[in-house]
Amino acid sequence: MDIEKLRADTPSCAERVHLNNAGAALMPEPVIRAVHEHFALETRIGGYEAEDARRAEIDAAYDAIATLVGTRARNIAFTESATASFAQALTSIPFEHGDAILTTRNDYVSNQLLFLSFERRLGVRVVRAPDATGGGVDVDAVEAMLRRETFKAVCVTHIPTNSGLVQDVASIGRLCRERDVLYVVDACQSVGQMPIDVDAIGCDFLSATSRKFLRGPRGAGFLYVSDRALELGLAPLAIDMRGAEWTAEKRYRLAADAKRFETFETAWPVVLGMAEAARYAQALGLAAIEQRIKHLAARLRDMLRELPGVRVLDRGPELCGIVSIAVAGHDPRALMRALRERGINTTAQTRPSAVLDYDAKGVDASLRFSPHCYNTEAELETAVDALRQLIAA
Repeated sequence: MDIEKLRADTPSCAERVHLNNAGAALMPEPVIRAVHEHFALETRIGGYEAEDARRAEIDAAYDAIATLVGTRARNIAFTESATASFAQALTSIPFEHGDAILTTRNDYVSNQLLFLSFERRLGVRVVRAPDATGGGVDVDAVEAMLRRETFKAVCVTHIPTNSGLVQDVASIGRLCRERDVLYVVDACQSVGQMPIDVDAIGCDFLSATSRKFLRGPRGAGFLYVSDRALELGLAPLAIDMRGAEWTAEKRYRLAADAKRFETFETAWPVVLGMAEAARYAQALGLAAIEQRIKHLAARLRDMLRELPGVRVLDRGPELCGIVSIAVAGHDPRALMRALRERGINTTAQTRPSAVLDYDAKGVDASLRFSPHCYNTEAELETAVDALRQLIAA
């Protein structure tokens, strides 16, 4: 991997040490150009007219995202975020009072809130599988629970936002297929960071965003919808004229493909930017991206462990490019702001982002670093040295 070329493609590298790629990564030039070009066209000829003029490029965007996750264009829907994608998927499942959702203790906070909303409004039971001793969901426990009880859906976050844990979504997918249970995977933090194959995972839905490790613009996301989910006639509760055709006073016809999960108001400039980010990542190679990110994250954990009062919070059999720490006697939010003043981007997360995980670890907040393949070891040293000075002060 040509790191200098990557950094040349990412001009903002010259301004800041950006270690907040799990929040919003720095976009490479081809992505920035794709967004600007469509915005300029909308400005010049009008929004509807620009969409018509770029129909071929928009159609190709579906192909680019489909290739990224190992599927076909008909199985991809564009949304404004991973959370919107996840909600569209979950509301398409016909839950009834007393149905149960099986999830984990490490699912993303917005997903956990949606589960609780379903529990409160619909009387759906939310059941959380326990963690394994080494961290992450206990797959054997999931198997036992699926054997013992009937679940309407299983929902798992591949990588939680609050730690470097990678959960075994493929093994859970095999269990769901064996028992014909609908399976929803949140891949918000993994798409763009590592190879993703929806067939290997065995999911019915997979939600993702543009802005994180994929390095696309904010305001775009996508949803993978399996052929099985389409054939079952699943469609979101909040469907509009993009997803269905009104055919009679009390009848409508669903779109035949995953577009039934879309809404009419789509921001095509950021969608086209997301597609360009997918092409950029595939040109680099997702396996090579994953290898470099994991190398940088492992190096960063080793360096941080040497600092006084620092506790690395990441646990699990497989760790990724998210590095979370607690610093004794220091508020992570204050550290984040102080680092930002020094040109170093990180982020701080508090207990409401991960109630179950933080309570189990005995912390109420964390400071999160998340390197990407364009970062360098020298940048890691700069960040760690700055944190060392802040702790000493």
